[in-house]
Amino acid sequence: MSELAIFDTSVLIDQLRYDRHIVGIERLHQVIRYSSVVLAELWRGATNPAEQKILSGLAKRNQVLTPTENNWIESGQILALMQKDHGFEPNKLRDLHFDVLIALTARAHGALLVTSNGADFELIREYRDFPLEVW
Repeated sequence: MSELAIFDTSVLIDQLRYDRHIVGIERLHQVIRYSSVVLAELWRGATNPAEQKILSGLAKRNQVLTPTENNWIESGQILALMQKDHGFEPNKLRDLHFDVLIALTARAHGALLVTSNGADFELIREYRDFPLEVW
């Protein structure tokens, strides 16, 4: 069992805006860490001061994990394989890129990745295995 957990952007958006995952969050036994990629995605969509204040607090209260140089290179290699195997258009590959980086960061730290976007992360697991829980 993983000692750490990283939430994907989808879970945090659902939680921050709709309080949708409070039960799941409370039952987690892992130590929560945040991905710098997820925080960047959240900041991109933070539309009001209240959301921005919450985001500022997340990074202050918890350790933030960042993709390494090797994670970035490997993400490009995985996306090239996906394009070859599935014929994805550039827009789909661009959409998947951050998810691949999040998955590789979780994998590098042995962290459980928690998402409500199961399809994309299950696809990524075809190329690199990592602990995953879909809510």
